[in-house]
Amino acid sequence: QVQLVESGGGLVQPGGSLTLSCKVSRSISGIGTMAWHRQVPRKQREFVASINRNGRTAYATAVEGRFTISRNIAQNTVYLQMNSLKLDDTAVYYCHAPSFDIWGQGTQVTVSS
Repeated sequence: QVQLVESGGGLVQPGGSLTLSCKVSRSISGIGTMAWHRQVPRKQREFVASINRNGRTAYATAVEGRFTISRNIAQNTVYLQMNSLKLDDTAVYYCHAPSFDIWGQGTQVTVSS
């Protein structure tokens, strides 16, 4: 059973930066694509970014150029570096392993002045 544990959320001012981490309970080299999604109350969870087993990345239009997804295979960890944060980036951010349809518990990111 794969488990995902997110961390790194918090309160940040507009224009600031945060880095989220997703610790995976097994080797991520065999898991395949890993992704980040986010959700705000009363809205559907939305795709943010993904990285496949070859390291190819994909981003939602709303975050492209500001967010960077990366991974450390040796540490079984996937990261989401978020720069130039906007008020609209406020959400609960979830790590996702699509091959196993496993989600983390989420970490709150609040962008506020």
